[in-house]
Amino acid sequence: MVVLGAMAKIRRKDIIALGYPKGKAVQKALHLLSNELKGIARVDALAQLKMVLSAPESYLKHHLYAGIASELVTFQSTPFQALRDKPISYEVFGSKGIEQSALDQMRTAMQLPIAEAGALMPDAHHGYGLPIGGVLAAKNAVIPYGVGVDIGCRMCLSVFDMPVHSFEKRKKTLKNVLGKHSKFGREVHQKTNEHAIFDRSEFQEIPIAKQMRATAIKQLGSSGGGNHFVEFGIVDITTANNEFDLEIGKYFALLSHSGSRGMGANIANYYTQKAKENCKLPKAAEHLAWLNLEEELGAEYWLAMNLAGDYASACHHDIHARIQAALGAERIMRVENHHNFAWKERVNGEEMIVHRKGATPAARGDLGIIPGSMIAPGFIVRGKGSKRSLNSASHGAGRKLSRRKALKTFNYNMLRSKLKEAGVTLLGAGLDEAPMAYKNIHEVIAAQQSLIEVLGTFTPKIVRMEA
Repeated sequence: MVVLGAMAKIRRKDIIALGYPKGKAVQKALHLLSNELKGIARVDALAQLKMVLSAPESYLKHHLYAGIASELVTFQSTPFQALRDKPISYEVFGSKGIEQSALDQMRTAMQLPIAEAGALMPDAHHGYGLPIGGVLAAKNAVIPYGVGVDIGCRMCLSVFDMPVHSFEKRKKTLKNVLGKHSKFGREVHQKTNEHAIFDRSEFQEIPIAKQMRATAIKQLGSSGGGNHFVEFGIVDITTANNEFDLEIGKYFALLSHSGSRGMGANIANYYTQKAKENCKLPKAAEHLAWLNLEEELGAEYWLAMNLAGDYASACHHDIHARIQAALGAERIMRVENHHNFAWKERVNGEEMIVHRKGATPAARGDLGIIPGSMIAPGFIVRGKGSKRSLNSASHGAGRKLSRRKALKTFNYNMLRSKLKEAGVTLLGAGLDEAPMAYKNIHEVIAAQQSLIEVLGTFTPKIVRMEA
């Protein structure tokens, strides 16, 4: 007989394959298998779990299976949320460059009964729940995966009073500064990180935030992996009326892109699971489960989301302060915006929850940064306040190749050639972030001229990403 404790461990996916709904029932089944049923043969354990699933009411008083049965009965008694037969109409910007799967995801989102308005940005591509580049207005409800896993992911640009020719004269020093003061992935700074945000009451009052506080302290001032970066470059201010008190011309600058690290990801996953347990949707829409803001869970997520967004901002400010101190420079300009978040805004005269998952706020006068790639320029923009886009713009160039496809398509010789041609020094990064995997940023900006005004550009020169 093969026992669970030996080599035939039953995993979460095995229980879901039986037909169990994701959530508490699966968690309780795994707990039971690891404890009371530890010595039972795999085939017998799976057969028993299947019997409980087929008639959970019969096991509500069972000494082993009552907890699982109770969760199954609760789930089965929760009504499905029906989708609209037809999606609400929405605007698509730059549709020629958007993959069909992203359009399909947006269509599904616009069939939600809570959906009131939407828009799809020209950098849109496939994601979980909302597509990346999706904007969705909902009535009194928030969708955790409509905000995204990396809550509060943002751009932060600082211009320093240093000459542009520093890139050539101090290149070695600048590389060392980036290497020492930017950390990615599992890397953290070897010092105690102090910040006023850790005194916030949410870290004591919200269980998942309390659980993540120690990790958040450790990760302050670091960046995630993937497309997150810290880079030196040249800002070119091209518009005199730029709200920065800067003359038209070129400036030395630092640009960072990252979010709320492990804390934000755990908050997103925790409340997404809670939403799925309380909001049953067809499989195509399951990642769009929402929380009602008038109920405790929804109100709690809203507080946790805002905490994660403020923490993401604190991380950027810490990065920029470290580097500024190392340079011995004065900051003469800062622009910052987030693009994975939900806001309370008025849409068609009513207060709505506007989700921007990979979209830049672009209400009239809003300032933001839309990056290109490690060799392509980013754009400093000012919003025009377009109702058609729900006051939104793209958050970057957007991927045209998935990470997996990029790894299969490109090699490091190709990457080095592109970097040399652009005059960019790269520290770290994998082939999945090769600039050739991204859309043409100039075409993406051209597709949203009615949404934003370009005030200047940022051209990367020394780029640091996760190795």
